[in-house]
Amino acid sequence: MKFLVLYMIPSAVMDDWKRTSPENRKAAEEKMSGEIHAWTKGRSKIFVDPGAGLGKTKRITSSGALHARNDLAMYAIVEGESQDALARIFESHPHLQIPESSIEVMEMFPLPDQPRSSTKK
Repeated sequence: MKFLVLYMIPSAVMDDWKRTSPENRKAAEEKMSGEIHAWTKGRSKIFVDPGAGLGKTKRITSSGALHARNDLAMYAIVEGESQDALARIFESHPHLQIPESSIEVMEMFPLPDQPRSSTKK
């Protein structure tokens, strides 16, 4: 089964983080990046797509498109036997060292009667 993993950080926590001195922030970000890389490498068999960091948001509604903020920081796509099994694995993720952070694991499933993406050769 495939699952979408969302790494969340509250906007207020990110705002506080941006006020940290550049030297302290760089050192902490490098440390966290190394820990995340090592954690992911040690569990590489579950990752279909190790994901990426997420940038600024544009929210589109029937009224148009506007700049928006949310708590999404990164994503990944993983495979596992169950949501509970994957949740147990992610309980040790270094991302959770960030104050008030969280990780969400959601099952992915195909929508009926939707065209499937194809691989072009």
